[in-house]
Amino acid sequence: MHGPFVEVALLLLICALAGAVFVRLRQPVLIAYIVVGIAVGPAVFGLVTAHNQIDLLAQVGVAVLLFAVGLKLDLHHIRHIGPVALATGLGQLAFTIVIGFGLTLALGKGAMEALYVAVALTFSSTIIIVKLLSDKRELGSLHGRIAVGFLIVQDLAVVVAMMAMSSLRGSGGAGGDAGWLVVLGALAWRVAVAAAAMFVLMRWVLPAVVAAMARSQELLLVFAIAWGVALAAVGEWAGFSKEAGAFLAGFSLASTPYREAMSARLTGIRDFLLLFFFIDLGAKLDFSTLGAELVPAVVLSLFVLIGNPLIVMAIMGFMGYRRRTGFLAGLTVAQISEFSIVFVAMGITLGHVGVQALGLTTLVGLVTITVSTYMILYAQPLYQRLAPWLRVFERQQPFREIAAESKAAGEAQAELVVFGLGRYGSRLFTRLRADGIDAIGIDFDPEAVRELQARGLPVLFGDGEAPDFLETLSLRQVRCVITTFPQWESNRALQHALRAVHYRGQVVAAARDAAHGRALAAAGVERVLNPFEDAADHAADLLARSLRAQGSRRGTPRSTA
Repeated sequence: MHGPFVEVALLLLICALAGAVFVRLRQPVLIAYIVVGIAVGPAVFGLVTAHNQIDLLAQVGVAVLLFAVGLKLDLHHIRHIGPVALATGLGQLAFTIVIGFGLTLALGKGAMEALYVAVALTFSSTIIIVKLLSDKRELGSLHGRIAVGFLIVQDLAVVVAMMAMSSLRGSGGAGGDAGWLVVLGALAWRVAVAAAAMFVLMRWVLPAVVAAMARSQELLLVFAIAWGVALAAVGEWAGFSKEAGAFLAGFSLASTPYREAMSARLTGIRDFLLLFFFIDLGAKLDFSTLGAELVPAVVLSLFVLIGNPLIVMAIMGFMGYRRRTGFLAGLTVAQISEFSIVFVAMGITLGHVGVQALGLTTLVGLVTITVSTYMILYAQPLYQRLAPWLRVFERQQPFREIAAESKAAGEAQAELVVFGLGRYGSRLFTRLRADGIDAIGIDFDPEAVRELQARGLPVLFGDGEAPDFLETLSLRQVRCVITTFPQWESNRALQHALRAVHYRGQVVAAARDAAHGRALAAAGVERVLNPFEDAADHAADLLARSLRAQGSRRGTPRSTA
């Protein structure tokens, strides 16, 4: 018994097992899928022959991926990316393309291949970064918000790059100034037509259509996929690319009130279909040509792992941020993304580059995604080791953060300080204030600070892990410091910072789990709070009292006449 169905079933089983191994290694599963593709492809075991079916699923997966990206980029978010994220994103793109192009030329590649590879080096994986920051509970932090902002800039840039390169279809690069002018004119004309069509659809057509489809959740999902794949086909027919068309399809629905519902239901389908893209990619890698790409892959991987973070740190340092903020944000661009591979694969389809460019980009992707994942997971200890050498990326007066820190108040004249004003920390802080405790709150999330300050609460913006910031506070009158930081490394850094400023009061910490609680206790925290256990105990007490009260009412004998 052998056929496409059996092969797909076997692939899914192998991917599930390989994915479980890579999750245990704390690696993104997309690497597992590429490895599976290599293993089942003709270069190793040759288990798969249903290449046409897998390729079709892979193309649909890429279309759904770009559709999902466009779906998240509504006009409100684009208007509020922020100058820092915009400047950092554009600066990183420009410097990485220029330096990457020069490096790739120096490694003996042609101009068109160097251009594709250089552009591919600029894109970081939004999926991986958001997942890692979310797992570390750092999406709401200052560096997390800036990172997400310039990831949005990158997502927009990859679509622009795809449109620009697809305009060179069949031109062989459009030699000469006249050729480039023709290409740019054709691109501008097509972009103008596409923009006008999108405006008409988004203003008068799609809101009514989506509202009608939303009467059924299943129908809404089918419509979303159909719309994304249909515009992907139209995009290719119109001379752009399938990827650009799928992105515009998602963007056209991003301002509808059903955006979140579609995005949430698409996530699983997107990941499932992308599995086939990475399998197909691994199966098509030509190992006879990869040997010559090892040295270029190592050089370009080092550039991405070291050079990209340094570019971000330099830009953010110039803009007035501390080196720690720049370092943590910079680590998020220390890898290339699935978009990089999709972009180079598109170049092969257009006839601009050969399979060697795809092999080189894939090798760089495997190395940088693997290494950068651990760099992000262990960012705090890595920063503590490198901090003395990173002073060159910080102004003597990091004015942007200093201004935010000193905006509310100069000294903490209170008896209790709460560090970390997330959902648990802000609730704890406001209840303490309501009970008459003289407390102030400190957080590194500017939006959380502004929200609480708008309610008239004494809240400061600041980095609790930085001794420089704690020195600006007067902790002599503070009897208790409470930390609700979710990461053990952050709590340990706060402990070190408190000791550095000679704080002598009590330290209380909220633990994420039992292991976190034991580590806090071993570090000298006087009292450890467990939000989940405390909440469960409180709920049990409330329910028990309610049940006893109901029982006593039922047991009261009725009066007789």
